[in-house]
Amino acid sequence: MRYLPALLVMALAITSDVKAQSGLFESVKNNKAERISLCNQFKALNAKGISAHSGQSISKVAKQRNLNSKDADIVITYVIGMTCPDVF
Repeated sequence: MRYLPALLVMALAITSDVKAQSGLFESVKNNKAERISLCNQFKALNAKGISAHSGQSISKVAKQRNLNSKDADIVITYVIGMTCPDVF
């Protein structure tokens, strides 16, 4: 019983983290034109031999969306998976 408060705090932290993660995808999930725009950005990089998951691409998406690099990489993966699986 003495661990119950700690468990509740941990559960709330996990729940808020999951909500924050889902917020990462909302703008691109609900906006096909935005996903296509990002795909075109990634395809332009691919044409130069640069991966959409390169540091350059991650930094650009992070700056565009005011994200940290980890979250930007997650958004890139989501967009590629949903809209442009031919991108590398």
